[in-house]
Amino acid sequence: MTPVSFEFFPPNTPVGADKLKSVVQDLSVLNPQYFSVTYGAGGSTREKTLATVMDIAASGFEAAPHLSCIGSTRENIAETLATYRAQNIRRVVALRGDLPSGTATAGEFRYASELVRFIRETQGSDWKIEVAAYPEYHPQQRYAAKDLQYFADKMQAGASSAITQFFFNPDAYFHFVDAVRALGVDQPIVPGIMPFHNYGRIAQFAIRDGIEIPRWVALKMEGYMDDHASIRAFGLDVMTSICERLIAGGAPGLHFYTLNQSALTLELCKRLSIAPHS
Repeated sequence: MTPVSFEFFPPNTPVGADKLKSVVQDLSVLNPQYFSVTYGAGGSTREKTLATVMDIAASGFEAAPHLSCIGSTRENIAETLATYRAQNIRRVVALRGDLPSGTATAGEFRYASELVRFIRETQGSDWKIEVAAYPEYHPQQRYAAKDLQYFADKMQAGASSAITQFFFNPDAYFHFVDAVRALGVDQPIVPGIMPFHNYGRIAQFAIRDGIEIPRWVALKMEGYMDDHASIRAFGLDVMTSICERLIAGGAPGLHFYTLNQSALTLELCKRLSIAPHS
C-alpha cells in the first residue's frame, strides 16, 4: 500500500484545536507515517507548533514539526531541537523559511542545507530529516540548474527524504526526480498533494508559489462559479488521476496538504485504494 503522511497548520483558537484533534483521528485510520505541522515566518508560531505536535504525539502518532532557520541563531535552533528531543520527537521538516516582515537580518543560517547539516551534526543519526523540493522550481530562483543544485546540497547534507511543494503536473515531478538522480540524490522524494479544498484559495497559493494550474482545469473550475458540488467532484477526479499517475510512476508515497480538513483526503485515499484499518 502507498505510504501516506499529512500536513496541518497550528490552530489559532481552542475550537480549531478541538477540530484538528477530530481530523487527526479521522485520518489516523489510514495508518500515516507521520503528521507534520507548519511553522510561521521566523518561527512566529513556534509555541503553537509545539503544542500541536505534542497533542498529536499524545494521541499515539508520530509528529514532525516544521523548523525554519532564516532569522535564527545556532543557539535558538539548538534550544528548539532540545525541546523536541525532550519530548521524544525525532522527525523534523527542515526549511529555510521566510523572514518575518520588518526583520533586517537573515541570522546565522542562509540555506536549508546549513540547517540540515547542523541538525545532523548535533542530534546524530536517529533523527529523520525531511526537506522541501520544488518540481516547478523555487519561486525566487531564476535558474533551474541552481535550484537543482541547492536541493542536492540539502540531501547531501544529511536529509532523510524530501516532500515536494504541491503541483498539478506529474511530468514536472518526474522530470525533477530524474534531474536530481543525475546529481547523485538517491533519497525518497515524496510528492505533495493539495486537494481542491477551495479553488479560489488554492489558485492564490499557486500564483504566489509559481505553481501552474493547467488552463483546462482553471477554466472548468472558474466556469462552475458557486456550484460547490461540481467543483468538489471535478477536483476529486483531477487529483485522483494525478495521484494514480504518480503511484504508477513509482512515487514512494503521498504527502497531503490537508488545510486541517479530512473529507477530501479521505475520499481521495479511498479512490486510490489506500484503505483504512478494518
